[in-house]
Amino acid sequence: MVRMTFTAGLSALAVSLTSSVALAQTEVTWWHAMGGELGTKLEEIVAGYNASQSDYKVTPVYKGTYDETMTAAIAAFRAGQQPDIVQVYEVGTGTMMAAQGAIYPVYQLMTDMGADFDPDAFLPAVVGYYTDTEGNMLSMPFNSSTPILYYNKDIFEEAGLDPEQPPETWGQLEEFSRTIMESGAAECGFTSGWISWVQLENLSAWHNQPIGTLENGFGGLEAELTFNGPVQVKHWENLKNWQEEGVFQYGGPGGGGDAPPKFYSGECAMYMNSSASRAGVLANAGDFEVGFGMLPYYDDVEGAPQNSIIGGATLWVLQGQSEEEFKGVADFFSYLSSPEVQADWHQFSGYLPITQAAYELGQQQGFYEETPGSDVAIKQITLNEPTENSKGLRFGNYVQIRTIIDEEFQELLSGSKTPQEALDAVVSRGNALLRDFEAANS
Repeated sequence: MVRMTFTAGLSALAVSLTSSVALAQTEVTWWHAMGGELGTKLEEIVAGYNASQSDYKVTPVYKGTYDETMTAAIAAFRAGQQPDIVQVYEVGTGTMMAAQGAIYPVYQLMTDMGADFDPDAFLPAVVGYYTDTEGNMLSMPFNSSTPILYYNKDIFEEAGLDPEQPPETWGQLEEFSRTIMESGAAECGFTSGWISWVQLENLSAWHNQPIGTLENGFGGLEAELTFNGPVQVKHWENLKNWQEEGVFQYGGPGGGGDAPPKFYSGECAMYMNSSASRAGVLANAGDFEVGFGMLPYYDDVEGAPQNSIIGGATLWVLQGQSEEEFKGVADFFSYLSSPEVQADWHQFSGYLPITQAAYELGQQQGFYEETPGSDVAIKQITLNEPTENSKGLRFGNYVQIRTIIDEEFQELLSGSKTPQEALDAVVSRGNALLRDFEAANS
């Protein structure tokens, strides 16, 4: 009996000590938009951090889509119940920057908290999207991607094409598509997710064409959209003609829709979408070998190819928390950006490694040799030093502007508008939203 009492006493003491440690930890809350396998991996990363130290406990909370997560964070901030960290996609950058007093800029946070932080360690094409005009980093890159070309090597071989040679130019892509269709190897040449991101925004950057004035919006709220120039009009005209001929098949707005299944089923031989789609593509393309290539370019456009621009999201820190919580955030960000964590996340997901050290670690590990094509996105986004036209975009209300792009592209495909009329409408309707944003934040 005495022994049982002594054992029970030890158990009680252990529980008490455990509770004391738990109470001593500072909780950091992270609202994110990563579901499925990516969400599971995110939770694994957080668990690794929590196990690595005992001062802080990061609690990840899935809040739905990017739109839903951002909306929830804004509402929570207004109610004084905001999380410490919120994941916001790249097109929400302008909106977050305009929320004066709501955000704690990352460069300032890391300095104030004395954290291990070197902004020069990050890939310029990644971090440049999230800096102010002085080059200060406003949010912490986490899941950055860029669109690439996926292709079906089996279909290429059946059509008599070299399965190791993806098309480099739009002319080659059209030629390859027609060869494939004429051979009967596939019904269509290519499809694409994210018309707005891939076939307009990245098309412009890839050809060193301006997306808007004032350095694509980086220079101020007075910026206006300009992606209705000759290169963009030519490309949308080609897409319309190719759609009518079956060379291109539209999969719908956004990154999902019918585009992925068209590629997975072998209906279309090629597919353009995020580099972060890599894991999903490989999982769904069970019956054929997948090839990877850079986005095609028009070889008659001077300066092309330049560099592609990123998508994905970054982590924003919200004001109104205790100093201990901010110390926890800074410590967690140092962990997140470490080469080992970033290399693991990049290699698992297909997102870009956000630091040069993470990329070099992958090289040392032999990852890129063992998984051909896994470095295509890195080579593409770092192909040249970003210009004012190719470092990204920063416009308010851009989520709504992307909806306009989808609407006008559908007007184009239906024959209701010419390519010039559709892109002119994108610019005029989009600029009206920019003026609304400017008026609300001036």
